[in-house]
Amino acid sequence: MFVLWLRKPLLCTAALLLSASASAKQEVFGWIEKASMPGIGVTAKVKMDTGALTSSIHATDVERFLKDDEKWVRFTVKLEDSNTEEPVTKTLERPFHRKVKISGAGGVDNRVVVFLDICIGDRLLREQFTLSDREDKKYGMLIGRRTMKHMGLVDVTQTFTSQPDCSQSLGSL
Repeated sequence: MFVLWLRKPLLCTAALLLSASASAKQEVFGWIEKASMPGIGVTAKVKMDTGALTSSIHATDVERFLKDDEKWVRFTVKLEDSNTEEPVTKTLERPFHRKVKISGAGGVDNRVVVFLDICIGDRLLREQFTLSDREDKKYGMLIGRRTMKHMGLVDVTQTFTSQPDCSQSLGSL
């Protein structure tokens, strides 16, 4: 009985050490980072939003249409380039993925979701983004938990811990 009682704390300690070891290998990002959007040609500041499930990008003129009998979305993205501080505007067309209801302090908002490529650190990811008018927001892009789970950890005491560099990964998506 004494041996079993002694083993339990040892097993718990071993599990914690393994967990800490796995976490130590993950890259740590700040609550604000720079990300590049290869399909748009811009590097912008993004806010890591652990309260949001899905990432979001500033988009206007959102229009759904049919292309070869498939649902598509046309929209205009306007982001400030973090290197030049100049606005970059580009109209994109992407396959429609789904529609979501977002509940917030301002009420319920129905948003279209599309897949976009984003480079954060050395990770090139194809992720879901809701299209939302974020004109009055400080950051044109929010990174939600769906995207963060592919990245690593977020340290809210840090900012700009990495620079986007996915030159080695561009052919992989």
